[in-house]
Amino acid sequence: MIIRKTPEQIDKIAAAGEIHSRAMQLVAGKIAAGVTTGELDETVERFIRSQGAEPSFKGYNGFPGSICASPNSMVVHGIPGSYTLADGDILSVDIGVTLDGWVADAACTFPVGEVSVEAESLIAVTEASLLASVDQVQVGGRIGDISHAVQTVAEAEGFSVVRTLVGHGVGQSMHEEPQIPNYGPAGRGPKLEAGMVLAIEPMITAGGHAVRIAPDGWSIFTQDGSLAAHFEFTVAVTEDGPRILTPWHKLLGGGS
Repeated sequence: MIIRKTPEQIDKIAAAGEIHSRAMQLVAGKIAAGVTTGELDETVERFIRSQGAEPSFKGYNGFPGSICASPNSMVVHGIPGSYTLADGDILSVDIGVTLDGWVADAACTFPVGEVSVEAESLIAVTEASLLASVDQVQVGGRIGDISHAVQTVAEAEGFSVVRTLVGHGVGQSMHEEPQIPNYGPAGRGPKLEAGMVLAIEPMITAGGHAVRIAPDGWSIFTQDGSLAAHFEFTVAVTEDGPRILTPWHKLLGGGS
């Protein structure tokens, strides 16, 4: 069942999203060669708790971190720890913030120092696919419109869409219906209605779409070792169009 939210409830998610965006801004300012993913995790957890909120991921199904930190060929769900960033790395950071029982969930991929042309393009195209998909969040549209937008942008540039991982609804639970694939035909799937809140999250690779799960049971890598990028917003469907509830891009210089 898809749980539609009232305008007041959407505002509560947006309040969590404001904290989330400032946490992502902290991450952006701290990413550099020599920094560990564990240090990023500590910074984010300390900040989130200082705002009277909780890191949604900490303890979720046993996950040990407050953020997911996934470098290079790791797609998602990286456990923060001793991994030390190096020039040329890319790092996907996924953060969840729970405030007064409402969850905001979003992700961004960062370059570390100077990165390869391929890495730079992958990051740019993955972010572009997210922005294109948000444009499809319109009352009367379909979930498939979002999916198709991601796939169209990514594959036009020669990249692949991970097919076994999806976006999702979000609210008082971190994962709600509907599931939101990042590929498929437009015009299919559940109809978009005002009050739906969606975590839209393209996961794109520079190689093939197949992935594998690491022995830790969490980290998911590209099967072929190619680079991966991950971008995500929490977005509300409104009568006035999409409302981005986790506007980290405004603080990172990505637009208004």
